[in-house]
Amino acid sequence: MKLMTIVGARPQFIKAAAVEHAIRTAVAAGAGIRSVLVHTGQHYDHEMSQVFFDELGLQAPDYDLGIGSGSHGAQTGQMLEAVESVMVSEKPDVVLVYGDTNSTLAGALAAAKLNLPIAHVEAGLRSYNRRMPEELNRVLTDHVSAWLFCPTETAAANLQREGIVNGVHVVGDVMYELTVQFAGAGKLPDEWRSGGIERDGYVLATLHRAENTDDEARLRGIVGALVEISETVPVMVPLHPRTRKTLKQMSIEVPDRVHLVNPLGYGRMIAAEEGARVIVTDSGGVQKEAFWLGVPCVTVRGETEWLESLDEDRNVLAGSEKGKIVAAIRAQLSRGRLARPHISRSSAGSDIVRLLS
Repeated sequence: MKLMTIVGARPQFIKAAAVEHAIRTAVAAGAGIRSVLVHTGQHYDHEMSQVFFDELGLQAPDYDLGIGSGSHGAQTGQMLEAVESVMVSEKPDVVLVYGDTNSTLAGALAAAKLNLPIAHVEAGLRSYNRRMPEELNRVLTDHVSAWLFCPTETAAANLQREGIVNGVHVVGDVMYELTVQFAGAGKLPDEWRSGGIERDGYVLATLHRAENTDDEARLRGIVGALVEISETVPVMVPLHPRTRKTLKQMSIEVPDRVHLVNPLGYGRMIAAEEGARVIVTDSGGVQKEAFWLGVPCVTVRGETEWLESLDEDRNVLAGSEKGKIVAAIRAQLSRGRLARPHISRSSAGSDIVRLLS
């Protein structure tokens, strides 16, 4: 079986690494799998791309398409054309896509038009907010996929409500395996510690979704909340390059006590999450990691795909209004570290490879 994997963004590198490890194990045991990795180039900065290949042992891409950034339509269109050409040349038996990015949708559409079977990892997630590009990407991908690998029973139920019942498998979350593997093994960056930032002594924030960064009122509300919190607790923000550019374009000033730092590699990011008193984010992956690590979380959105994270207010939805975010962060700061939840499924990568073989 020739398995073509399409990746392009930071979260996909992490998920693909877990599945690729399972593929290598299966091949070593005699499975006839040939893996072809295609990198669209959606994330191309070293801190957002190559560092993950190096750190996670992900195979070098067989094809690096170098698409880069652009508007949703332009970027997806360029990816669709380039990915289709690779598929025509390679003739894979299965096309594997992850998550909800433009790379996900481009890979799924190209495969569907060529009548190639599609496997979608992280299928069935729904925020029910169609204004989010990610929501459209995941819905469209699910409806053209032959294998739908769901991280939770909730995701499978979402698919059933949409009439998708064939090829649905609840396998658990591929990111969980890596989170457990890296938890406790990393340390905070030296420059953080030399600047007086210690474990349990800071709020960690990430901010990258277009619904927040492209809306000036929302972005100012979120940043304003982080600035107010930083009066009493240091705030560390590993900043997405596009968000840094947007802050400058909108002339949003951020005081030094809100530390805008470069993106972190996977191990350092897990260490930063583990060491935070509270995590503030609009990232689905970071919400999950906070949940698994027992760190109280505040999500600066009005909804989440990860409903399980809301149990016992481990994760609180605060939207983008400054006052609500500040109140949510302060409430979470008062809780202290939480017990880590019990996760029953922890071999998602292996299960995916077994079901595809």
